[in-house]
Amino acid sequence: MLHTREVLSLQSEATPEATRGMLSRVMAELKDLMTAERAGMIEVALAEIVNNIVEHAYAECPDGEIRLTALVDDTLLRFEIRDDGLPLPGGTLPPGRPADLGGGRQALPEGGFGWLLIRSIARDLSYARQDGVNRLTVDFDLSPTGGRARR
Repeated sequence: MLHTREVLSLQSEATPEATRGMLSRVMAELKDLMTAERAGMIEVALAEIVNNIVEHAYAECPDGEIRLTALVDDTLLRFEIRDDGLPLPGGTLPPGRPADLGGGRQALPEGGFGWLLIRSIARDLSYARQDGVNRLTVDFDLSPTGGRARR
């Protein structure tokens, strides 16, 4: 992203209701940058990321905040998402591997499909924690054929 420009910067309480409003605003502001289909895919990935922050990073602290910045260039949309919640386990992004579906319905995991979904839509993902702040950067191609995160 050589010639990026910031197009949006928002803060939200880390609650399901507040983050739904934040996501609606993000998509309303950015919808003209891409096709409706691509916007829908990006919205699903962002919703998964934000829900993970609410459910896991702030599981022990109900007064959290999520900060989101969107940057764009001609072909790419980057989101920088920051929170002060718990770090990701092991300090690294989950791999997002497909679940083993061979064990029958009772053996299916309750969760864990979100990172696979995010990785299938995103171009790139990175995570860092510094001074008690989680920082997730996720890049999306603006074209409908983009996807497959490399990290």
